[in-house]
Amino acid sequence: MSELSTNGHHPAERDNPVSEPIPDPGLPEHEPRPTDVDPALERRAELQIAGMFLLATLMGLAFCVCYVAIDIDATIFGYGASNFALGLTLGLALLLIGLGAVQWARKLMTDHEIIEYRHPARSSDADREQALTAFTTGSAESGFGRRTLIRTSLLSALGVLGLPAIVLLRDLGPLPGTVLQHTVWRKGVRIVNDVGGTPLKPDDIELGALVNAEPASFFPQAGADGKIRPAEYEGFELNNAKSKAAVILVRMQPSDIHPIKPQASWGYDGILCFSKICTHVGCPISLWERQTHQLLCPCHQSTFDLASSGKVIFGPASRSLPQLPIGLDDEGYLIAMHDFDQPVGPSFWERG
Repeated sequence: MSELSTNGHHPAERDNPVSEPIPDPGLPEHEPRPTDVDPALERRAELQIAGMFLLATLMGLAFCVCYVAIDIDATIFGYGASNFALGLTLGLALLLIGLGAVQWARKLMTDHEIIEYRHPARSSDADREQALTAFTTGSAESGFGRRTLIRTSLLSALGVLGLPAIVLLRDLGPLPGTVLQHTVWRKGVRIVNDVGGTPLKPDDIELGALVNAEPASFFPQAGADGKIRPAEYEGFELNNAKSKAAVILVRMQPSDIHPIKPQASWGYDGILCFSKICTHVGCPISLWERQTHQLLCPCHQSTFDLASSGKVIFGPASRSLPQLPIGLDDEGYLIAMHDFDQPVGPSFWERG
């Protein structure tokens, strides 16, 4: 890149005027800005820009403080105070960085008009040297190297701006730990209809039928004394538990069931219970073929043979459908005998 002379022509144009398609582009003569000729105004602009970057730094820190200090249920003007404060501080941080960058370009960076000669692209030494020269010139004209106050304040603002990203990533939830390995099913938990929470007895499951079910702990239940007890899970915990505990009940002739040995006693009178979550990518499954005893996932057509312990017979799923061992309680209702013996849901590199 080369700087135009004061008459609007590139120096090469005077020596070889026919080498350029437009010898005189008609650019007006360059006029210096106030900050170009007055050191006091230049210093003032530098302080203003640095002030914006420093305020952006404070806004980034304020975001983190608001995240910790403001209760998630607090309100202001009828809206969530936490979201309001987080949005305000992060928005101001981004705005101040943008305004500072614009002011830096308008008032302090060199504003001479320049032209760029276009040549066929090639990786010659001359091209690399020219690119390096252009970069060095741009760096010198921007003042990034010598204006240490602006450089330090900008880097500070950009550095602190990464903290809200870390905070927001942490807000995605607790680290999984072993939560993917277990569900809320445990010995004695009743299996209930997934709509109304009605406890199920063997007679409620017809031959060839499929019933969508959930743990009774998701619904209010009547105790032995007749009093209604609230559900054990609510809000976020309920949604998290539901994502893993959904099951289906199917009933077939006991003679048609050919389970693997460890699961031979996991059913009751032809009734079997399996996870409703496909082991491929976690789609809910309920497409039941009663004649073949096969369960089809509607997303990618993984097919499971429920008469053979839920093994995969077609499709991309790599694991059998987890089976829940069931039995009866003292009142004749279907219950879980213990949790699944393997993680439910999609397979990934940590699951066999």
